[in-house]
Formats: sequence, C-alpha cells, structure tokens
Amino acid sequence: MDVSAKVTGIKYTPFLCRPMNQYGISEIDFAFSNDAAFILNIQENKQVALSWWVSPKRTRSYPYARVYDTLNFQGKKSTIIPILKDEGKEGDRDFLQWDTVSLMSLLGVYVIIGYYKIAERSLRYRHKITNQKFDIQHIKEKLNNLLSYQSDALHWNLAQIEEVAEIAQKALDSYKKIAKKLDVEMHSKETAEKRVKELLKGKENFMGLSRTLAEKAQRREFVTVQPKERLSGIKATLTIKNYLGGYYFFTCDEVNIEKGVIYLIEGKHSKLSSIPSLEDIKDGLIKMILFTNLKEVKIGSTEYTPMPILKLTTDVDFSTNKLRNSHINILRLLKKEAEENGFQVLINKTNLDTIDL
Repeated sequence: MDVSAKVTGIKYTPFLCRPMNQYGISEIDFAFSNDAAFILNIQENKQVALSWWVSPKRTRSYPYARVYDTLNFQGKKSTIIPILKDEGKEGDRDFLQWDTVSLMSLLGVYVIIGYYKIAERSLRYRHKITNQKFDIQHIKEKLNNLLSYQSDALHWNLAQIEEVAEIAQKALDSYKKIAKKLDVEMHSKETAEKRVKELLKGKENFMGLSRTLAEKAQRREFVTVQPKERLSGIKATLTIKNYLGGYYFFTCDEVNIEKGVIYLIEGKHSKLSSIPSLEDIKDGLIKMILFTNLKEVKIGSTEYTPMPILKLTTDVDFSTNKLRNSHINILRLLKKEAEENGFQVLINKTNLDTIDL
C-alpha cells in the first residue's frame, strides 16, 4: 500500500521529556560524558537544547528518544550525528543516511554533522576501538554559527549536507590517525567514499531531481519486519511532500482503512516487560509527531482522515495490578500526550483511554 501526504508545519506537545541538565560551553566535554540530551549555555542569554547520537544508525542507543527529550525546549533544538562510525575491522561501521536528516528537518531540529577524533583500543578485540569522542572544536564552531542562523531547520540541514564530503574526509583522516596510533585495522576507505556520494544523492532525491535511490531504500524497509514489532495489518510506504516540493520517504508499520479513516500504526513490542521500555515508547512517539501533522492523506486519488495509533504489545499479559509505579506514571503521561495531540494508544489491543490508572 502506498500512502501520500503533505506536511505544512509541526504542532505537538510532548509530556514524557526527561528534565535536562544545563552546562556552559566550556563544560561540553563533561556534558557528553554525562547526558544524552542537555541544555547548553553558549553566550549570554543564548541556549541550545542539544542531543547527540552514539552512531548514525538509528537502531543503536535510541537516538530518537534522545531527540524527543529536547522537544519541549522553547529555543533552538539541535542534534549531533556522526557522519560515520567505524569501530574497526572487528566491529561495525555505520553511515549517516539522508532519511535521518529529513526526519530531523520535519521535527525542526538543527543537525550538526560531526566526526570522531579520539578513541581507545578495545580490551577484548585486537582490531576494534571504543570510547570514541567527537572533534569538539568542530562542534563548537557549528554551534556558534547556529546561534546567528535566522532560517529554519530545513534550510540549515540542507546546507549541512553540502559539507558532508569535507566532513567525511576529516572523519576518514581521523580514523587513519587513530588506526596508526592504536595499531588497529579499520574498514575500507573506498566503501566509505561511495556511501558519502549516496548521501549527497539523497539531497538531489529530496529536491525532486531523482527519486530512485530514496524509493529503493523505502522499498527495502517496507519488506522488512522488525523482530520487535508484533503486527497484524498491512505495512505501507508513506511519501510526504513539504512546502518546498521536497519529498520524505518513510514506512508505516501497519495500516488499516475503515469508513473513510486510515489508521496509521507504529508498533513497539516487549518480550519480558509489562510495557515496552520508555526509550522504545519515545521512539514510537517521534512517528506520532509526524503522523499527527499530516494533511491530504491519500491512497491514489482517494483522500482519507488519518488516525495515528501507537501500538504497544507484550508477550507478558498486561494487567494494571502488575504494573510498577514507574510504568503507571509513564502510561498516565502517555495518555495525556495522546489526548493533547490527537492520537490513540493501544496496549495489546486495549485502548489506553479505557484503562483505569
């Protein structure tokens, strides 16, 4: 099923954000060591809510949950994503993808593309590195530029993509130095350069010059069912157009249509707990932010009324009597967030609205 829609702006009120600590710009190293999201005081009376990704791959370390925690901040919200993360020949290597930048643009989050400069050799594996740290000077420069930037996150992020080749080269040079210093073998440089070229093509796809690559990526995700998802409906592609004519390509875990209403469902599953983890829930809420702001939702030429649903499933029988106090507090806030923003929450097929907490 192919669903199309438009986004003209994002309006959403989050209730599950963690309180953020505040740091001065001189404490940014310490902040990275202690918090996944925090408020940074850069100049007098100038603040940025900052989150950072351990890896550019969005399935590692719950980066969406980190971004979510900054969304109730009233000023500029920024997230730092490494252009690539190479853990060495015996570890993984992940690359920044265009759709990650696209989603941040939709959320109004300014992306700073960073790279790792320092690392330590793994004690367990001969050709693997760990404890990687960003080039802080590069990030400070970008933050200072961001403070005086007057346009929106979309335009900022498009401009950052123009610099990916240069930043990628810095990352590769940095890994070369790390490899030499630690006597560790890294992954192929040639493969990395090819992936950077693909990222640049992503911008062209977004602006409508060539949609082939993005659509192929969307199709690949469309046929993949994650083990964390327990789904029963039809999986769908979701293509969103913005006011500039740029296209965003996403997938929807499950879609059902009934009496002119299209139910857009994001699924999160837990095997051992009464509800999925708070990080998983926040990950799902990022999609709710997107789904609750869709306009002109169509399949072909037929328009439907959208109803976003966050579907939480568990292998454990759900019972309010078995819930921990922390779970009850999460569900109360989640219920409030759903009511405020116009989506539904299901827990093992039961609507959260009907559950007495």
